[in-house]
Parts: sequence; C-alpha cells; structure tokens
Amino acid sequence: MEQGIQLLLLNAVQIAALLTVALFLFVMLRDPRTLWSGVCCFFALGGMAVFLVLTAFRYSEQLQSFPPLMFLLVVLVAVFALATFFFPFLLIGSFFIEGIRILFREGLRVRNMLSLLFAIFLILYLIYWPQIGNWSGNFAGRLAYSLVGLWIAYGLVLFAVYALSSLLNLIHRRDNQNFDYIVVLGAGLKGERVPPLLAARIERGISLLKKNKKALLILSGGQGPGEDITEGEAMARYALSRRVPPERILVERRSRNTRENLEFSRELMERTHPRVAVVTTSYHVFRALLIARRLHLPCKGFGAKTKWYYTLNATIREYVAYLSLSYRFHLFVLLVLSILMLTAEVIVHYLR
Repeated sequence: MEQGIQLLLLNAVQIAALLTVALFLFVMLRDPRTLWSGVCCFFALGGMAVFLVLTAFRYSEQLQSFPPLMFLLVVLVAVFALATFFFPFLLIGSFFIEGIRILFREGLRVRNMLSLLFAIFLILYLIYWPQIGNWSGNFAGRLAYSLVGLWIAYGLVLFAVYALSSLLNLIHRRDNQNFDYIVVLGAGLKGERVPPLLAARIERGISLLKKNKKALLILSGGQGPGEDITEGEAMARYALSRRVPPERILVERRSRNTRENLEFSRELMERTHPRVAVVTTSYHVFRALLIARRLHLPCKGFGAKTKWYYTLNATIREYVAYLSLSYRFHLFVLLVLSILMLTAEVIVHYLR
C-alpha cells in the first residue's frame, strides 16, 4: 500500500514537471511577447531537471544495463546543477568586466556606468546583506530587513525574467515567414549620416526583405535634435544605396519614440491582418514588442547585433524603461507580497 502511494506521488510529480514544459511551449506558440515567457522558461528548466532526476531514480536498475544512457542522464543533471550554482558568479563577472570595457571604449559617462554599478551592487549585496541581517536584533528591525530584502529580491528576479524573455523573443526558426511588412525602428543620426548602430538595423531589415519576397520595408523615424533630416529619410537613402528597389520602401517621418514608430508605421500598412516583423537593436527588441502588444499590433521581433559590452549596459537601461511602462502593476504586486510577508512575520512572532 505504502509503495503504491509513493509510486502515485512519483508519477504525479513527473507529470507536473512535464506540464511546466507544455505550459512554456504553449506561451511561446501563443504569444511570447510577455514576461510569462521567461517565467515559464524558468519553471520548464526546473521541471525538466526534476523529471530527469526522478526518471534516473525510478529506473536506476534498468538504466544500469545501458551505461551510455545512464551517463547521459548524470551529465545532464550535473550540468544543470553546475549552471545553477555558477550562474550568479558568471553574471557578476560579465557585468563587471564588460562594464569596465564600455568605459574604455565609449567614454566615462553616467549612462555607460550601468553595467559596472550593477556588478558592484551585486557584490556588495552578496557580501554585506547577510551581515546586516545579524544587526536587526529587534522585531521592528527584522521586519524592515525582511521588507527591503523582498523588494531587492523582487527587482533582481524581475530583471532575470526580463533578460530571459528578451532572449527568447530573439529566437526564430527561420527568417522567411511570409511577412507583409518589415518595420525598421530609427535611432539617432549625426547630421545626415547613418551611424553604425542604425546601419546595423537597416542591414538586418534588408536581409529579412530579401527572404520575404512580398514584404515592404517601412523605415521609421522622425527628426530629432542635432539631426538635419528625418531618420526615415536617411534610412531610405541608405537602403537605396544598398540596391533596395524604391517600390519596396515606405518611409515614416513623424515618430519621436518607439511607441510612435509602431503607431505611425501601422498607418502605412494597407493589408488586412498583416504579418509584421519589427527590426531594432537586439537589446531593444523585447521592449518594442511589449509596446506593440499594448497597441494590439501582432508582430515578431528581429535583432540587429551590437557589441556585447554595449548590449549588457543597454539591457539595464531597457529594463528601467520597461519599469517606467509597467510600474503600477509591479508596485501592486510588491504591495500584496509585502502585506503577506509582514502578516506572516507578525503571526510567527506572536505564536512563539
């Protein structure tokens, strides 16, 4: 009887682990332009690890007859465990090293210090935050420590989810997806000159255009400070110089930000229920997709590559920009979590 219950529980856990993978696939196929794609990916990875461990445990005797398969399972579990353990250190190291590189390459500016400051914050947090907990001796101090700890943990977890969701939205099986429109988002000009970052976006859009024979290229961007012409016009000149047929180019000249890029570009689309690709720099793709989702514009995002040190630094900027879009929701979630945690702390304190 007891063995039967254990077997039933084991089956239930394995099924639950596989369901996390199914949920992740469902979210990715339905609409990956949400933080749920990152959340479900974390759970799916954990579910697969649990499934592999339980499978190895359950069929250990049978697996011993197939040493290569047993070895493969052990290696997979070990890789997952090591990746989980070393990930925080790799993260800190990457942000620290690349944070120094961007200062040498791009200059000592506040906007270029985000990677380095983030790495220093993580180091200080890991070293000193546990020690601060030892100083909060009274009940009020423990409550304050727990509350601040919750806020910091929420911000870090949210950043990890945002970064993973961004990565997932850059993965595509192929470039040829019968798009009707390829929207390239503008960036700053230098007078009339297209800088390398914007050129990379246009090149990525052109490469998609070549693989989607019926698509039109929408080059989107208005005129900002220090720009002699609109970004859309400069981008069109660049595309024409790359032998893109003029009849396949549409120019949007009014937008001043990402939201307007998408809004005004949609006004140029004549086809009903068009298939749309949005092209921008890789670190900017996910936020553009989130904005497009709010505008009810179905689309997929494609990223133009840039230097890794710049990508890490810009990802933090994009995360802060995302928080400015959705701060009300996350403040509400934090409020609910804070109330629940403080209530639990008070109950435990008075039940002792």
